[in-house]
Amino acid sequence: MAQQIADRRDIDFVLYEQLKVDDLIVHDRYSDMNRKMFDMIINEARKFAIKEILPVNEEGDKVGLVFENNQVKVPECFHRPYKLLCEGEWIAMSEDPEVGGQGLPHTIAQAASEYIVGADFSFAAFGFATHGAAKMIEVFGTQKQKELFLKKMYSGQWTGTMVLTEAEAGSDVGALTTSAKKNEDGSYSITGNKIFITAAEHDLTENIVHPVLARIEGAPAGTKGISLFIVPKIWVNEDGTQGEFNDVVCTAIEEKMGLHASPTCQLSFGGKGKCRGLLLGEENKGMRVMFQMMNEARLGVGAIGLFNASCAYLYAVNYARERIQGRDLADMLNKEAKPVSIIRHPDVRRMLMTMKAYTEGMRSLVYYISYLFDREETASDDDEKTKISDLTGLLTPIVKSYCSDRGFECAVMAMQVYGGYGYTKDYPVERLVRDSKINSIYEGTNGIQAMDLLGRKMGMKKGAVFMQFLMEIQKVIAAAKENEGLSDLAVKLEEAVNRLGSVAMHLGKTAMSLEFKSAFAHAMPFLDAMGDVIMGWMLLWRAVAAFPGLEKIVSELDDAQRAEKIKKNKNAAFYDGQVKTARFFIESMLPVTMGRMDAIEATSKAAVEMEEASFGG
Repeated sequence: MAQQIADRRDIDFVLYEQLKVDDLIVHDRYSDMNRKMFDMIINEARKFAIKEILPVNEEGDKVGLVFENNQVKVPECFHRPYKLLCEGEWIAMSEDPEVGGQGLPHTIAQAASEYIVGADFSFAAFGFATHGAAKMIEVFGTQKQKELFLKKMYSGQWTGTMVLTEAEAGSDVGALTTSAKKNEDGSYSITGNKIFITAAEHDLTENIVHPVLARIEGAPAGTKGISLFIVPKIWVNEDGTQGEFNDVVCTAIEEKMGLHASPTCQLSFGGKGKCRGLLLGEENKGMRVMFQMMNEARLGVGAIGLFNASCAYLYAVNYARERIQGRDLADMLNKEAKPVSIIRHPDVRRMLMTMKAYTEGMRSLVYYISYLFDREETASDDDEKTKISDLTGLLTPIVKSYCSDRGFECAVMAMQVYGGYGYTKDYPVERLVRDSKINSIYEGTNGIQAMDLLGRKMGMKKGAVFMQFLMEIQKVIAAAKENEGLSDLAVKLEEAVNRLGSVAMHLGKTAMSLEFKSAFAHAMPFLDAMGDVIMGWMLLWRAVAAFPGLEKIVSELDDAQRAEKIKKNKNAAFYDGQVKTARFFIESMLPVTMGRMDAIEATSKAAVEMEEASFGG
């Protein structure tokens, strides 16, 4: 079961051999920590996920939710692991102990989350949403608001949500109609209806804290006039005790394709005129506050794409080893040959290698982003902090969009490896396909991420941030060129990086011209191409990190002895796998990306010039 969540050997490789996370302990912030402590925390997360969370995944999916009298009951099997989630202080791993956190490096928290969230997101979503809501209060709240809400949320005693979407507005948040009117006591009366709110009603905790976007009466139209309010389900008194019901009513839950145990709710605020909220941050600056949570959520969703891919790959590779079917291709004409496991068949190996490349490349990318947060917090130079923050901002839409799409693709590919069995509920990949599709839709659809990348992120500081990004890749390419076994891959990746730079320049110019609609019609393909190049970067970086370990084991051996050693030695096999995975992606998949970039540079106008009537229907 452990191997059906995440590969611990690979996690350790990324943490300690690729990113060298244990170097963080030289900083005062983490001086009382060490690798032994980091390993212990990840081990505990793994144990908790396997023993307590993974078993409720299937049951929660089958049992689902009960909605009666405007209240939601989650599957009974969720109550014990949620209590343990709180007792283990897993919700606020990287936050300061003074506000209820563990004070861990973000990268170590990310590794622990791969087990906890990867085991079952329907369950983990309660903590996932709560952390984001609490973080907004920590960053933008008044001292009193922090005292009232922070520790109870970070501890999991109360949960939190993110309340943006309205039926008519959808992704156009500026079109919301939920209103706020200031009261004499400084609170605001909130009136309106919201939809698609994760974990907005349930019976796991005694209170639920809703950060709600609304427009104060008389405020400007659009996003410039939006404010954010803390709206608890049960009002919180000045002394921290709970008061009366706050007129926040769940009117329905959505019947979804997947995540059946996660309550996605419709909420009514102030239906009886008795809903109050506290202003969080400044009036008309709500989007600035909400983006604190949105950026965290988008990176989190990208990480979930990795978790889905990891589960899918491990399910598929284990099944492919066990499933006996068909003769080896080399023995196809030998009728006496025994059937072999399907992992011996070339097309199955192609699918497994594709999944392996995406999973490992995404793990490196997701952990790298966490490592950037750690570097930003420990950097002593303000310019360095700014550079790191800018790079994180550039990569955020890539992580969210690319990883969520590839996570779903890996789940679909795993189903293909299983064949007909994968399409049945007898095996977990069917559920994984259903559960993983939502990631490309919520927290800003992937099309919106592509528009953000092209319209805002590529032009940050007149393109200097994008150039910095390309230089980071060139550092790995330079290191790989020094290695005779990797130099050819370095040259191929460098070609793709240079091509990406020229295509980015072309698309950026087109976006600023009268042909801007054609440019944005190619924004999503460009994001995917950039994601592919990043996968090449991450996988080559892995190969550079793995090569010394491999050579240490096999350098004195001839080719036959080398092959035999790799078969029998787990470390040799792992390191060899890193080099071969990089070779597979750069030689077999990156050329397709080069073709995609040719198409982007051609910038066909067909999609935007098509008459609506010509679409048919």
